[in-house]
Amino acid sequence: MKGKILTDLEVIEMADEGKAMAKHEGMVVFIDKAVPGDIVDVYIKKKKKSYIEAEVTVVKKPSSLRREPFCEHFGTCGGCKWQYLDYDSQLSFKEKQVKDALERIGKFENVNLIPILGSSLTKHYRNKLDFSFADRKWLNFEEFSATNEISGPGLGFHIAGKFDKVLDIENCYLQPDPSNAIRLAVREYCLTNEMPFMNIRHKEGMMRGLIIRNTLAGGLMVIVMVYQNNREKLEGLLKHLEQSFPQITSLLYVINPKGNDTFHDLVVHTWSGLPYITEEMEGLQFRIGPKSFFQTNPTQTLELYKLAREFAAIKNTDIVYDLYTGTGTIALFVASLAKKVVGIEYVEESIDNAKLNAELNGIKNSVFFSGDMKDLLSDELFNQEGKPDVIITDPPRSGMHEDVVAQLLKSNCPRIVYVSCNPGTQARDLLMLSEKYELVKVQAVDMFPHTAHVESVALLELK
Repeated sequence: MKGKILTDLEVIEMADEGKAMAKHEGMVVFIDKAVPGDIVDVYIKKKKKSYIEAEVTVVKKPSSLRREPFCEHFGTCGGCKWQYLDYDSQLSFKEKQVKDALERIGKFENVNLIPILGSSLTKHYRNKLDFSFADRKWLNFEEFSATNEISGPGLGFHIAGKFDKVLDIENCYLQPDPSNAIRLAVREYCLTNEMPFMNIRHKEGMMRGLIIRNTLAGGLMVIVMVYQNNREKLEGLLKHLEQSFPQITSLLYVINPKGNDTFHDLVVHTWSGLPYITEEMEGLQFRIGPKSFFQTNPTQTLELYKLAREFAAIKNTDIVYDLYTGTGTIALFVASLAKKVVGIEYVEESIDNAKLNAELNGIKNSVFFSGDMKDLLSDELFNQEGKPDVIITDPPRSGMHEDVVAQLLKSNCPRIVYVSCNPGTQARDLLMLSEKYELVKVQAVDMFPHTAHVESVALLELK
């Protein structure tokens, strides 16, 4: 059936990963770019034994929930895939995603699901964007049909699933000004001054990447990444940025001759300003270096942390463990309420930043450890630092290792607050923890408007 067109399908609901769902001759059809209530024709991309994957070709009758996408790059760019869906409906479907995971995977019934916390900003909410250079930009069908020339250079986002294809971006609604202006100025300068954009397949070219980070506190970091180190041309670009955008507080560059774009093992050079930017939350300051992780929606991050703090109900006699602490943001955010906070994280550099942030804020009741969570979280650590009264855990998308869950069960900690960016793995872990813990309440939080991604915070109490 691959390649076949199915006509007049009625879209009935949203499914996982942002896809919509319809039925055809008893089979489930998962559809990209469809909205519940649509009547659509679809093109079959893949057929399995029990389901079909398809994409909309024609919207015969649009749903009342459908909205006109606001971005000129929608449909080609891989981000903001839910622009065609009104925001209240986005929130409703995200909340349902959390509820379905808890019921289907976690086997929880009658979940106390508090209404989802929406984002106050639905555009220009991100504090970090990574752009890539390509010597030949991606063309959509209309652009390809309108020209007989080979595509020119581009600076923008990778096409989903294609490591060597880059969509040239004119205007992005994800990051506040002057993000767009900086990107366009870099592109124009490089084209004018014959600084070749990289061809990742052939390992040729000079210009490789551009990273722009900002903070609500006014910090602005720009990182220029080059594949070939042409010092004269690189210095010319950096001087141009320094003069054109005096609001840049941290102008950095990286020489990356590797086969991939990661630079965590490379030296980041400071051209001008400071080697970091600073974010502020409730009077606390957090230094963010070029390699540091920090939540990418800072306004909503504050709301997420406030929710986790509320669920934790920390007393001044409590010892709090913050698992997967990163740069210590949650640990330091709750430290003033606790007797002591203990942060654990795999990445050693993040722990160095956590200690620095603690010192910067004069927080003396915190300790941080780096290493593998399943090895560090042990009876020995509890004996050394004290048994936890509250555990806050914010693991990666893959969730917690079984050994970590086993140690949580063994700890008999009175309260566990589980912050997750993946409802599926969270539900799986909560099911394992239900051996000793009662799931008290859960609240979904929207950190990424116009996408299918959702965070959720769960409170567990020892039975």
